[in-house]
Amino acid sequence: MVVTIDIQHVYKYPLELVAHTHFTKYPTEKEKFVKRIDVIEEKTDSDGINYRKSIAICENVIPKLLRKIGVLNEKAILLEEESWFNVRRKQLHLKSRNLTWCKYANLWEKSVFRSHDENPAWTIFEQHGSIDVHGIGPFGRVIEMFAESFLHSGVKRSISIMEDSLDERYKEFLIQQS
Repeated sequence: MVVTIDIQHVYKYPLELVAHTHFTKYPTEKEKFVKRIDVIEEKTDSDGINYRKSIAICENVIPKLLRKIGVLNEKAILLEEESWFNVRRKQLHLKSRNLTWCKYANLWEKSVFRSHDENPAWTIFEQHGSIDVHGIGPFGRVIEMFAESFLHSGVKRSISIMEDSLDERYKEFLIQQS
């Protein structure tokens, strides 16, 4: 079985601030599972599109009971994110996937941040993702159910962290302007 998630959210802030906040929101005390983000490549192409590849090093959130399955007993979970920020078109495209457990699970997300059509000072966030666990036998479905619950709560936490960070940064910006 494949578990999917589709999200749409509007941030009431401009794309540039939302993009900067996305790239700098971790690590934070508000998300204990993300330990660090390592940027492994950054470049700007001839069209002015900023490309970035990073690896998120996350705590293994699989319950200890399930970690008795040897392949699940990893110290950390690694996730790769690639991004393409087209400032001219006011769009940030992201693609994420798991690096840990690739033989047994596929987790991927595609996201877009873009200026709101009706209010360009706002940003629309759209995300589609899925998890597919295979090759672990009957425990695969149990792991998918856990992953589905964790993914949904993780998305809610991520949006909350973004909103809090955007509020803080926007207030700092206003103070600097006065």
